[in-house]
Amino acid sequence: MADPNEFDHVMPDLGGATDKRPKEITENIGARILYSIIIWIMMSFASTIIGLLAVLQGIVLLTTGKKPNGRIASVGTDIGIWFAKSTRYITADSEVKPWPWTELD
Repeated sequence: MADPNEFDHVMPDLGGATDKRPKEITENIGARILYSIIIWIMMSFASTIIGLLAVLQGIVLLTTGKKPNGRIASVGTDIGIWFAKSTRYITADSEVKPWPWTELD
């Protein structure tokens, strides 16, 4: 099973409360819905990119004798972290918008 705290070092700090979920959304709901739709579309593109990276890494593994490309792996990790932050925002688990509204970790 995955470690639930694996990405804590890149997730936004929500004040150290035991329940880190926001009690109430403070931004304009209409703007939040618009941002969520934009992020959802970006997540669709990100899924396609992850698929392409997986195919490319598979080709690299076949041609280099099982040695993965570090750049492809790093980009995949960055997209995965962004995807997690995006999911937290659009499901109202966090009020911190992902990149491009905040820094990409």
